[in-house]
Amino acid sequence: MSALLKTEPSEYSFADLERDGETVWDGVRNPQALKLLRQLKSGAKLIVYHTGKERSAVGSARVLSVDARDPKSPRVRIQAGKRLARPVPLAAIKANRLFRQSPLLKQGRLSVVPLSDEQFSFLLSGGE
Repeated sequence: MSALLKTEPSEYSFADLERDGETVWDGVRNPQALKLLRQLKSGAKLIVYHTGKERSAVGSARVLSVDARDPKSPRVRIQAGKRLARPVPLAAIKANRLFRQSPLLKQGRLSVVPLSDEQFSFLLSGGE
């Protein structure tokens, strides 16, 4: 499973992840998002999405490990991938038929969103 992780860039941006190299993705409280985090496996492909004023997919990452012993606070260690050549704005995501039924659009406050292989490829390619 691939996933999109939302973050407020003023709190922790993709640039922060690039600088750190890796981090633990935690602090998620929504039950549905927690379930998705627990389902991630080592090696899973990720897209990092900036919320707030940016509202764009900005980079890739991958899961290094998942510690779900505490189901209310899984600790997912992720590693920075590459910055997208072009950020993919929310408007481009909304315009793409691949996302018509996506929780990214249907549940805007969900901080962890599953992605199909096609959705991941679209975002990774910069929206092309």
